Amino acid sequence: MIKGFTRFLQSPGEHLRSLFGPQEAAAGPPTPRVIARDDHPVSRRQFSEAALKVLYRLHNAGYEAYLVGGCLRDSLLGLTPKDFDVATDATPEQVKQLFRNSRIIGRRFRIVHVRFGREVIEVTTFRGKPNDDHAEHISAQSDDGLLLRDNVWGNIEEDAIRRDFTVNALYYSIADFSIHDFAGGLEDIESRTLRMIGDPATRYREDPVRMLRAVRFAAKLDFDFAPQTEAPLAEMAPLLLQIPAARLFDEVLKLFLSGEGLVAFRLLRDYGLFAMLFPEADEAMAELPWFEPLIEQALESTDRRIRDERPVTPAFLLAAFMWGPVQIRQARLEADGMPPVPALQAAAQQVITHELQHVSIPKRFSMPMRDIWDLQQRLPQRRGKRAFQTRDHPRFRAAYDFLLLREAAGELEPGLGDWWTAFQEADDHEQRRLLGKVGADPAGTAVPRKRKRRRRKPRANGPSNGSPDGPSDDS
Repeated sequence: MIKGFTRFLQSPGEHLRSLFGPQEAAAGPPTPRVIARDDHPVSRRQFSEAALKVLYRLHNAGYEAYLVGGCLRDSLLGLTPKDFDVATDATPEQVKQLFRNSRIIGRRFRIVHVRFGREVIEVTTFRGKPNDDHAEHISAQSDDGLLLRDNVWGNIEEDAIRRDFTVNALYYSIADFSIHDFAGGLEDIESRTLRMIGDPATRYREDPVRMLRAVRFAAKLDFDFAPQTEAPLAEMAPLLLQIPAARLFDEVLKLFLSGEGLVAFRLLRDYGLFAMLFPEADEAMAELPWFEPLIEQALESTDRRIRDERPVTPAFLLAAFMWGPVQIRQARLEADGMPPVPALQAAAQQVITHELQHVSIPKRFSMPMRDIWDLQQRLPQRRGKRAFQTRDHPRFRAAYDFLLLREAAGELEPGLGDWWTAFQEADDHEQRRLLGKVGADPAGTAVPRKRKRRRRKPRANGPSNGSPDGPSDDS
C-alpha cells in the first residue's frame, strides 16, 4: 500500500510501546523514525500553494515548520489531501507578526488562521505537557479530567504524544522533506488500524470529542479500532454531554458530510454516541419502525451526492434526523385537539428547542428544515392552483426528495411521489390531465373539499335591513 518504504515498518522499537500505556509520562520523549525524502512517496506537488507559502516563510524566519496530521495520512493512503495544518515552534504572536493575513483564534486552544482567499491554513504552536505551567501560558483541567485550557508550549516530541491518534502524529519537514513518525503511525496506516496515543480512557476524559473523531476516522478511512481504543467508547459516551453544543454542531457536520456518513451513523449507534447528539431521534427509532430506514436512506443519498461532487445542505439531513420526534410530538398535540397545521408547527418548535441543548443548529439551517417539514402537509393538497404554488416554493425540490424518502422508508404508501415526479416533467396538457386525476384515483390523496352551504337568512317582511327604509336600530 505505502510503496517505497515498507521496510521501515518492521520492528518499530520499544519506545513506541511506551506510548500506549498509562506509564507513557515516565517513558521520556519518543525518538522519531525519520524517513528520508527518497524513501517515501509524499511530494510537495500534493500540497496547496498556500500551505507551502506558510511553511517556507516560517522556515526562512528561523522557525521549525512541519505539515502535520491528516494531510500526510491521506497522502500516504493515496487520498487527495484537503486540509493543511502546520505545526511550529513559533508562538501564536510570532506567527501573526509574519502574516498580515492572519488572526489568532480560540481561548481553550489558541491557534492562528492564515487566510489566502478562501483557503485557511491552520498554524499551531507545539504543545507541551498539560500539567506544566509557563507564565501566562497555562493548562487547566476539570475534576473529571476535561481539558479546559491548553496553551502550554513545548517541543515537537512533546507535541507528538499530545496528538490523538498515531496516524495523526506524522510530521513532514520543509527543511529536508523527510517524514518524522513519533508513534508508529506508518505501521498503523499499513495495517489500517486506528490507535489512540496514550491511555484511551484518559485521553477521552481530556476531550470527549475524541470519541467522535475516532468514529469519523474509522468511517472515512475504513480502519479498524485497536482493542484498547475501542473498549471505553460505550461506557464513556455520556462525557459528550459536557461539550458545548456549538462545538458538537461542527463535529456533526464533519461526521455526516464526509462522504461516509452512513458508516459513521452506524458506528455512532453501536457505541451509544448518537444518543448523546440526538437523544429524541435515538428514542424515536425504537418507537417508529420506518424512522431508522429513513435516516439511513437520507445518509446514503447524501454520501452519493458528495462522491459525485454535487452540492449538499446540512438542513436536509438534519430534517431527516428530527422528523421522527416531530411526528411523535405532532400526534400527541393532535390527540389533544390541536388541528394538524398548528400541531406540526408547534411540534417542530419543541423538537428544535430541545435539540439546541445538545447540538446547536444555526437558523440558516433550522429555517429550511421547518420549510421542508411544512411542505409535507402541502404536497398532498394539489387542487386548483395549489400544485403550481407548491412547485414554485423555494424549498420544493428538497421537500419532494424528502417525500420520496418517506415513501421508500415505509412511512407513507407509494403514489404521491410518483404524481409529483410526473407533474414536474409534464407539459401543460399533461399537467391539466394529472390535476384532473387528483381525488379520482388512489394516488390522488387530496380529498376534494365539500363546499359549505351558506345558510340564507329568513326574508323579513318589507324592505331588507340594508334598505334606508328598514327597521331602525331602536326597533
